[in-house]
Amino acid sequence: MEVFKDYYHNTVKLVIGREHFSKHPKHVWVITRYENQWLLTKHADRGMEFPGGKVEKGEIAEEAAIREVKEETGGLVSELYFVGQYHVDGKGSEIIKNIYFAKVDVLEKEEHYYETEGPVLMDTLPTKILEDSRFSFMMKDQVLNHALKVIQETYL
Repeated sequence: MEVFKDYYHNTVKLVIGREHFSKHPKHVWVITRYENQWLLTKHADRGMEFPGGKVEKGEIAEEAAIREVKEETGGLVSELYFVGQYHVDGKGSEIIKNIYFAKVDVLEKEEHYYETEGPVLMDTLPTKILEDSRFSFMMKDQVLNHALKVIQETYL
């Protein structure tokens, strides 16, 4: 287990390779690839980030991950892999989130992308995301670094 502080100095506990904090997490985050590029979305308030969000009532986390990718980018997930799970002790509540890696085969144009401005494709991710104001706070902690390492070693 890795323990560190996030962008807002909340304590984050990260476990790679298994569900550890909850079998029914309420949130998902999906690190996504399309045609050898990273597929992100541009959140209207937060900036660029990988798709994700809340697990809706009656959904399991994997279904939420696939739905969030579709809603926020127009991407149709062809392969979905569980990477890990993390727990954030936030200021008002705790958040438990599953991390997935998804491969997208089709990118459809959507009429609307909910709270985002739609898909953003990048050949590479900047090495200094922390200092890059274009990116969401969700991209600026060690969760992304640890997850990318697993994804690159296992799936790419």
